[in-house]
Amino acid sequence: MGAKLTAEFVGTFLLVFTVGCNVLSGNAVWGGISIACVLMVAIYALGSISGANFNPAVSLALALTESAGGRGIDWKTAGTYIGVQIAAGITASLSYSLLFWDTFNLAPASGFSFWQAGICEVLYTFMLCFVVLNVAVSKDNSPNQFYGFAIGSVITAGAYGAGAVSGGCFNPAVAIGIDAASAGLGFGWCIFWTVCEFVGAAMAVGAFMAVRPGDFGKEKGMAAELISEFLGTFILVLTVGLNVLGKSHAGAYSIAASLMAMIYALGNVSGAHFNPAVTIAILASGRCPDFGPAKAGAFIASQVVGAGVAAVTYCAVHKGESFPLGPGAGFGYAAVGVAEAVFTFVLCYVVLCVAVSSTTNAPIMFGLAIGACVTAGGNAIGAISGGSLNPAVSFGIVLANLSDGGSVVPFLAYSAFELVGAVAAAGVFKVTHAVDEVGLKDVESKA
Repeated sequence: MGAKLTAEFVGTFLLVFTVGCNVLSGNAVWGGISIACVLMVAIYALGSISGANFNPAVSLALALTESAGGRGIDWKTAGTYIGVQIAAGITASLSYSLLFWDTFNLAPASGFSFWQAGICEVLYTFMLCFVVLNVAVSKDNSPNQFYGFAIGSVITAGAYGAGAVSGGCFNPAVAIGIDAASAGLGFGWCIFWTVCEFVGAAMAVGAFMAVRPGDFGKEKGMAAELISEFLGTFILVLTVGLNVLGKSHAGAYSIAASLMAMIYALGNVSGAHFNPAVTIAILASGRCPDFGPAKAGAFIASQVVGAGVAAVTYCAVHKGESFPLGPGAGFGYAAVGVAEAVFTFVLCYVVLCVAVSSTTNAPIMFGLAIGACVTAGGNAIGAISGGSLNPAVSFGIVLANLSDGGSVVPFLAYSAFELVGAVAAAGVFKVTHAVDEVGLKDVESKA
């Protein structure tokens, strides 16, 4: 146990110390990625020693999961871990304060109230614990090599959009450490933050049980897949909205990180489409015999509902603010059509190549490859069209903007462009990956 507790102390200390150094350095562009990276490397370094929780909310989620009949940790271990994590967080916060001879307080960002900050802490702690459970605990995902990257990606997803509202703790050890080191400026917000984060952890356990009933001795049905598509699309669209409204310095990568994390978490539950264009491309490719029009329609419905709920949520967090979908300054719908069709093609084609093809599938890098398409497209055509690449994203943006006088026309136009890209991807895939069908016929003939 000594080795495990030391590992938890070291990992949590490094995480909180890195948070403080980035904040006090004013690192607005790379800060979130820096924090995500230290979490990722500490997870890979210490995961096999203690499980690399480094977060009381994660330890709570693991204890709740074991109590429900899944894999996790017992309550005694969880309680001991939590005590060590909080001690490490306070030590790290005092250390960065001494290093900079400065500190910062924990509180909702200027212009936001406690409940708006609380929503962000609940939802992204939910996402963090949910991804941990799916990539590091689930029987169907064990063992794998992407767990650390997937968990670290959650921090990148939440740090920029949600961070502009709540500070982006998602971890009681971070919140308590920050509040303790800045007690001279006021103390107490860490209690509310911790409650919100524990609520997010409990929600993550419930969602984990819903999408992976096999881990609890139950059979998986269609409901698990539809919940998976809802959750993945919800997190994606929520991250889009919070990054745009928060004027994020790393919006495209933060959005891509949310997609990467949820793909790794749910890829072997529903295929992790989270995008009607991807669903149409997979259907049109004809490479998934058990994926027919009825199932595709159900997936798209779940994605659209997830996008709609996310749109309402980010609007609520930003006090009713929204943003329009449409051509950027100096561009028209012709340019938007080309941009959206080309980069939706890229996204759908890469999905087919790394997640569907038997020849070029990438069992470790698939999530990174697919997420990188969003980074590429978001930066390349963001100034032209906003870089939606996803009819569900387009729907969410338009729905949120209706109350500000927006129109449904941009959703219809963007969706048409994106579906053109999806169908084109399926057509090109059939040509470039005809070898898959040849290989399948060879196997069938031998059988």
